[in-house]
Amino acid sequence: MTGLWFEQLEPGLRVRHAITRTVTEADNVLFTTMTMNPQPLHLDAEFAARTEFGKPLVNSLFTLGLVVGLSVHELTLGTTVANLGFSRVDFPAPVFAGDTVHVVTDVIEARRSRSRPGTGIVTFEHRGLNQRGETVCIAVRAAMMLCEPDQDRPDQDRPDQDQPEQGRPGPGPP
Repeated sequence: MTGLWFEQLEPGLRVRHAITRTVTEADNVLFTTMTMNPQPLHLDAEFAARTEFGKPLVNSLFTLGLVVGLSVHELTLGTTVANLGFSRVDFPAPVFAGDTVHVVTDVIEARRSRSRPGTGIVTFEHRGLNQRGETVCIAVRAAMMLCEPDQDRPDQDRPDQDQPEQGRPGPGPP
């Protein structure tokens, strides 16, 4: 597990994510067709050549998914309960095949959950940048995060233990 616990996600924390990704034409075509988006701006090079961009744009929802995905390893891998939603998503500059995206995330708010013991709600602002330092995506999202397990209570359920969750059957007989 490499994600951070709720207690480690204090407002003001900035993470410059180590993993980057160069977007390919195949990424764009596959994502666009898998999501049933017939927009020629993403799929038709001749059509896109006649636009102000001069070439196909990468589907913005792929960009959003990539920006959040690049943040997972250092922030939420194994420590998140759920993505709760986005309050802001902007695409100030386009992404094209061949662009390399990197991400910087700021924690802008964190509070304990009022309804789920052992969890907290964290608001992240993810900024996706291309290889020229241009911002290509800003996404503000809330996530429910696990609190750090109490190390003094070995009987406490932890996500890395094989224990049945409340309301779910455990593993069958050995």
